[in-house]
Amino acid sequence: MSTFKKIVIGLLVIIVAIPLGGFGYLYFKLNSMYDKDEAKKIQSKIENIKETNGVTNILLAGVDGNNIDKGNRSDAMMILTIDSKNNDIRLTSLARDTYVDIPGYSTEKLTHAYAYEGPSLLLQTISNNFGINIDKYAVVSFESFAKIIDIIGGVEINVIDREVSHIPGVSSPGTQTLDGKQALAYSSIRYAYSAYQRDNRQRTVIEASYNKLADSFSSDFIDVGNNILAYTKTNMSPIEIFGLAKKVIKINDSDFDQMEFPLEGHRNGHIINKQKGWVIEWEKDYNKEQLNKFIFDYQNYKKDIK
Repeated sequence: MSTFKKIVIGLLVIIVAIPLGGFGYLYFKLNSMYDKDEAKKIQSKIENIKETNGVTNILLAGVDGNNIDKGNRSDAMMILTIDSKNNDIRLTSLARDTYVDIPGYSTEKLTHAYAYEGPSLLLQTISNNFGINIDKYAVVSFESFAKIIDIIGGVEINVIDREVSHIPGVSSPGTQTLDGKQALAYSSIRYAYSAYQRDNRQRTVIEASYNKLADSFSSDFIDVGNNILAYTKTNMSPIEIFGLAKKVIKINDSDFDQMEFPLEGHRNGHIINKQKGWVIEWEKDYNKEQLNKFIFDYQNYKKDIK
């Protein structure tokens, strides 16, 4: 499905909107998206994660359908890293076609883990293959994306020449405000450059949306929150989300550091056979080492890439 699948802005929008409403009201609304059953499954598969060096990781996923329990693929997967030690927010895109071993199934695309058993199996697959233990997730269906962008008044994006023809109503390159339909089209482009560039566009939209909300508080944010909550599930309790909100507001980061995983030069996308289709095989040791550095040891990671 070519619609915007990496709708992972939901948690960030909720975090920004938290100070705008009463505690009791927001607690009730946040509790409505708390999935207790999935939380129990995750506890049985993933050990409880202790904060390391001030870092909290949350898997943000966007599914290619309205059923966000299972049965649809997680065509969007990002690790949101909240680093209170370095006052930094980071985003890591996990390429949907990364070739991995899915526990209890076979070796195939990462996106299929969610379709089989939902968030718990996806988190277990990430842990087993990438060496990153994550026990928190938020998942959103693609339906809410255009509505959210329209409610916040659009997002400012620098559109380049190759992208113009793929965005309805856009006739020239340059920085411009995209509405929900246009932002969805921009985020879905597959044929300008590569699938990895599509991941980059989606991270760009998330960052632009977050900054738009952070810079222009209004009563509309409660409407945004209500809209998102209808399409969101998480294993984080309201109290956990309030705690994360305090961290994010204190960090106040408007320029997210980003990674595309697996890394360029250490991955090989190709058709493996008719059954598996196009997959990304990857250099495991190097990619796992760099992913762990980016998330848990960012200062040394930055030194290494200079």
